[in-house]
Amino acid sequence: MEQDVAALRRLIETARRIVVFTGAGISTESGIPDFRSPGGIWTRHNPILFDAFLANEEARRETWRRRFAMDQVLRAARPNRGHVAVAALVACGKASAVVTQNIDGLHQTSGVPDRQVIEVHGNTTYATCLECGERHEIEMLAAAFARDGTAPRCNACDGLVKTATVSFGQAMPAAAMARAEAEMAAADLCLAVGSSLVVYPAAGLPVAAKRRGALLVILNREETPLDDLADLVLRREIGATLGAAVGVQ
Repeated sequence: MEQDVAALRRLIETARRIVVFTGAGISTESGIPDFRSPGGIWTRHNPILFDAFLANEEARRETWRRRFAMDQVLRAARPNRGHVAVAALVACGKASAVVTQNIDGLHQTSGVPDRQVIEVHGNTTYATCLECGERHEIEMLAAAFARDGTAPRCNACDGLVKTATVSFGQAMPAAAMARAEAEMAAADLCLAVGSSLVVYPAAGLPVAAKRRGALLVILNREETPLDDLADLVLRREIGATLGAAVGVQ
């Protein structure tokens, strides 16, 4: 453990521009379940495809039922030591950006400025209208859903309202992906933290950083398909390892 932490600390200290790439593993330590591991969300519920959401009222109701069922967990979650360590790297100027697959907003809660968080899979803490883009707050939508059980519609244009996340079959956010690609191209160290690195195109971002000359560190409890590409692989608890390397409690 000490050797791993020392190696990670040296890479962080010598880096000039770090990009942190995070996945669900950093948030499981805050009590948010992941999707793929045993007992994860997708072992209990098949994902609802974007086309089904658009076409079918029952699919929309089920999508929202699942989201509201998770509300208590999401509201109770707080940034853990891993999030705090990432925020410290940003605050001291070592990390230029956090590119995240997570949709929980915990990087912002930990203190990373919103402008430096690039959410390639969106954010579930609020919703948007698919027609006009109007923002809708989850608390208001939950109250209406509890009254009549119908999927929410936009007050401004009557369009379909969906959490501001990227569903299976939905186009990736072009602006966020462009920003993420630019950050990876400029980095000399990419820290891939808590990601299974199997979901593309997001998982291709650390690969792109490595191909542009950056060092690649993978910190994840399980092995990933990109381990052979990495300069350093740590199969460790994320909060304890990253916290020790950065020097935060």
